[in-house]
Amino acid sequence: MTTPRSSPEEPWPVRVVSSKIAEWIARLGAVWVDGEVAQLSRRPGQGMVFLTLRDPSADVSLQVTARRAVLDACEPPLAEGARVVIHAKPNFYAARGTFSLAADEMRQVGLGELLARLEKLKKLLAAEGLFDRARKRRLPFLPNRVGLITGRASAAERDVHMVAERRWPAVEFATINTPVQGGSAVPAIIAALKTLDDDPTVDVIILARGGGSVEDLLPFSDEALCRAVFACRTPVISAIGHEPDTPLVDFVADVRAATPTDAAKRVVPDLSEELRGLAIARTRLDRGIGTMLEREQHRITALRSRPVLARPEVIVDARQSDVDGLRDRAARVLAHRIDNARNELGHTLARLRALSPAATLQRGYAIVQRADGHVVRAPDEVAAGDTLRIRLNEGELAAKVER
Repeated sequence: MTTPRSSPEEPWPVRVVSSKIAEWIARLGAVWVDGEVAQLSRRPGQGMVFLTLRDPSADVSLQVTARRAVLDACEPPLAEGARVVIHAKPNFYAARGTFSLAADEMRQVGLGELLARLEKLKKLLAAEGLFDRARKRRLPFLPNRVGLITGRASAAERDVHMVAERRWPAVEFATINTPVQGGSAVPAIIAALKTLDDDPTVDVIILARGGGSVEDLLPFSDEALCRAVFACRTPVISAIGHEPDTPLVDFVADVRAATPTDAAKRVVPDLSEELRGLAIARTRLDRGIGTMLEREQHRITALRSRPVLARPEVIVDARQSDVDGLRDRAARVLAHRIDNARNELGHTLARLRALSPAATLQRGYAIVQRADGHVVRAPDEVAAGDTLRIRLNEGELAAKVER
């Protein structure tokens, strides 16, 4: 192994570098390569065939050489635009500094194999959540501008413009024309998507293409394009092919339209229908307001016809009579209770007087008390020589016990 030289004082000649690269590439083994035949050159009288193999989803191509027998072994016969898988060994031609692949086996990819690959990719994207309904966004009712990605002067572009402008004459489009099939379609569409998604005035993006074969619609099942649609912040409508056509971008887009015409119907409202709806709503509103006003008028009339509002003095007179009756009744009850209380007080006073000691004294009795105020009730409660107080009805006497 040769150690690379890093000093500029001893540079390698071009032929040395080229030969080193050729030696390194020559040690590589054969590889299987998948791509699309962009150019096929058969020169009469030569046993070699020259092909340009292009990546379907990127602007990258490689030169391929093969013996005529390898090409003739392909069934069906190989033509430009065909999808192939080749077994080839990398080769670097040092004299010209060119890289190529020397193919010893070539297989044309059939429709069944393409569909199987698409199904495998579909399961992969679904497992990653790119088809999840929960992440799909609703379209704006009336977008400010509509982004349109479609082929130049195509029927899809004409249909979208014609139908959308008929439904809403003031609609504005930001249209980017790109290839819609072939190897250059995917990178161009991805670039257009990024341009429209970065435009703040674009509220929705339409991917539109007319019908075609499965091979023609392959760019719209490309993994890179599907992921680019998924990454868009702006809602995307997929309008690829006809109703039966279902490229993978249909499952990733926020809305799948059956045709470009259907996409135009979904992206903007119908002005005539909106005006008709406004007229119906206005009629219903007028009818509702009229009904409400009429109902309130009836309520006011009914309230005004009630006696309390028609003749308010009636209820005042009735309440005055009630108040007068209650006042008379209260006066009678109060007078009766006062009389009863006066009588009860007289009886009580008479009883008190009858039981009073003073009344007893008036009948001629006397009360004998000792000097300490104790009432004498028996002779043995006093002794000879004790001073007594005798209370009479009128006045009192002092006495002394002799025996």
